[in-house]
Amino acid sequence: MADAANTPTPESCIASHSDEEYDKKCIFCKILKGEMGTELLHSDETVSCFQDIHPGAPHHYLVVPSKHVGNCKSLSKEHVPLVEKMLETGKEILEKNNVTDLSDVRFGFHWPPFCSVTHLHLHVLAPVSQMGFMSRLIYRQTSYSKD
Repeated sequence: MADAANTPTPESCIASHSDEEYDKKCIFCKILKGEMGTELLHSDETVSCFQDIHPGAPHHYLVVPSKHVGNCKSLSKEHVPLVEKMLETGKEILEKNNVTDLSDVRFGFHWPPFCSVTHLHLHVLAPVSQMGFMSRLIYRQTSYSKD
């Protein structure tokens, strides 16, 4: 859980999003603007993190760009620092929640057409060893829905 000093207020999240960076139809953009009442575990100018509403593991977080970015197919070389920051943030959130065994963690993106939300999001799941049968199937390492 994020400590109070690092916990963003809904106002700070709203202030960080201009209309150009916000897709009114995107549920993740609405979450980042504070419109859905979702607790942000992390939020800065680059990325934000919150819990998945349908967790596939005891720790299941979504790390998303703070500005609207489409799915994986919209990424280019210029997005490499963003993806690296997303991964780094996912690891930090796990550490804050006492998950230290990274060999029992799965990180992955949806690959179109298996995206239910077109805002780029990194799934962070742990521990993999405690995932149920369906979650292991959906979030397996070699699938089109996760990579």
